[in-house]
Amino acid sequence: MKRLFAGSLMTVLTGAVMVAAPQPAEACGGFFCDGGPQPMPVDQTGEDILFVMDREEIEVHIRVEYEGEAENFAWLIPSSSVPTDFNVGSQALIDAVKAASVPTYGITNTADDCSLDDAEGFGSDSGDGASDSAGGTGDPTGPGGGGPVVLAQEQVGAYEITVIGEAEGGDLTAQQVFDWLEENEYQQDESALPIIEEYLAEDHNFIAIKLTGGADVDELHPIALKFDHVNPCVPLRLTRIAAVDDMDVRTYFLSDNRVVPSTYKHVLVNALKIDWTGQASNYKEVITKAVDAEGADGRAFVTEYAGPSDVVSTSSVFQAQWDAGAFRGLDPTLAVGTLMSQGLFACEYDFNLDEDVCFGRHPLIEPLVNEFLVPEGVDPRDFYRNPEEYADQIDLEVWAEGDLFSQRLLERVIEPGQNAVDLLSTHDYLTRMYTTISPSEMTADPMFHMNPDLDDVDNIRTATNRLLCNGDNLWTLPDGREVYVPAGESWPNIGGDDFWEEEVDEMPAAGAPMMLVNNTEEIEVALRRYNTDVGYNGVPPEQGGDLDDSPQPGVDGDGCGCTTSSPAGAVWSMAFLFGIAALRRRRSA
Repeated sequence: MKRLFAGSLMTVLTGAVMVAAPQPAEACGGFFCDGGPQPMPVDQTGEDILFVMDREEIEVHIRVEYEGEAENFAWLIPSSSVPTDFNVGSQALIDAVKAASVPTYGITNTADDCSLDDAEGFGSDSGDGASDSAGGTGDPTGPGGGGPVVLAQEQVGAYEITVIGEAEGGDLTAQQVFDWLEENEYQQDESALPIIEEYLAEDHNFIAIKLTGGADVDELHPIALKFDHVNPCVPLRLTRIAAVDDMDVRTYFLSDNRVVPSTYKHVLVNALKIDWTGQASNYKEVITKAVDAEGADGRAFVTEYAGPSDVVSTSSVFQAQWDAGAFRGLDPTLAVGTLMSQGLFACEYDFNLDEDVCFGRHPLIEPLVNEFLVPEGVDPRDFYRNPEEYADQIDLEVWAEGDLFSQRLLERVIEPGQNAVDLLSTHDYLTRMYTTISPSEMTADPMFHMNPDLDDVDNIRTATNRLLCNGDNLWTLPDGREVYVPAGESWPNIGGDDFWEEEVDEMPAAGAPMMLVNNTEEIEVALRRYNTDVGYNGVPPEQGGDLDDSPQPGVDGDGCGCTTSSPAGAVWSMAFLFGIAALRRRRSA
């Protein structure tokens, strides 16, 4: 038996929908595929899903990354309805949404003025579609006259997409689905059988996706599926056959209002647990322990950003000068230069390599150039720099006067980009949520809804680190809490193994969150105990603080005079950091 959907991060983010109902059920479709991911430049995940939510329909944009042979690539997406439209999605849109909403963790350094010699006090001296219809609906009875009915079939960019389901009055089984997959050259894994049976019992269809003949894995692109009357859902039950512990799940929503989980809980992380001195290198650990805490029980999300969608830059998504028609009848040696003139290609000097490095400015441009222009056996980087040098090696039959290149450019880059800009202009709110989850917790599929009454969540959080004259540090977090860190010490684990979560909430369709767990008071007590243990009573001595004449941490009897200087400025930010809904002590987020 062939192997279907090998374990990888790629199996996590899943595109699925179900028919909307007054009370959403915990059943929805699932998505999984074969192969392993490459780390993403921003979030270190190998797949993304973007929901575009309207009142009458939903559009699901799914992007996945894959390493492996093209013939082993496959997706299976259970869905309670047949998509009304299939299109090529915009990879540039997903990249732009990720980059704009990524949480950042910043520090503003201030240094006390330690120039006075005799005064006492604290102080310091130093201071990141086109849809090509394949036509028809295929064999209406499936292989051998039994099994699934083919409900729709499309060629969408590099993919062949087939929707299969149960015939009216039929009784489709998981084994019959597998038989159909086998007959139609999709990879399989027997461990998926009981999970597929669950979805069949809930009257789901299946959307089967594979690469078209001749397409290679470097042509992978997002797909956009549109459905009528649906609620967004991240189906995880089918994913668990290939999942790993604490797998990342990150979702994005373009809508009119903030989006929150329906069937999972929502968590506010205890900001004291983030390692501010270590550039939040423990971020995933904090999220994992917070969503695994009592009340959240491993099935919860944190909000990384919620606010206006105009934070997303569209310059890389679509530009008016992109013109597919310019390549029809064009001399192939001029194609790269024409892409440069349209802003789709660029060359920059690399001082480390001591040479020009040329690259596509859109993620699908280089695969197109490689397919239609780069001669066999030639390093694409060499070709990009000087196409004229290889004029006699370019396969003119493959280039075919640029007609197919022009068509692919239009369908995979230009039209999806234009559609993406339209989506951003008509949906003015963006929500980004994140969690980690293990296979044993993937027993229910998270669904989501809008709540118009909740506050925005900023993705930029900045703490102030006051460098004291004695070399110690007084940190003020965005929520106003102060943490005293003696010189040379790492960020303290305040509260030990407890209180990774500050709040666990259920999120209604309107109004404030329904609080299930609140640890604010306990967190305050733990912070006061820690600061007292290191000798800080909350008020610097030069402002009237009283340390009972005991030596201050890291301070000898001489001391020094200190006044606060102007801020030194924010020092750094990280792409994968700080996925919490807010840092205020009592927040409506």
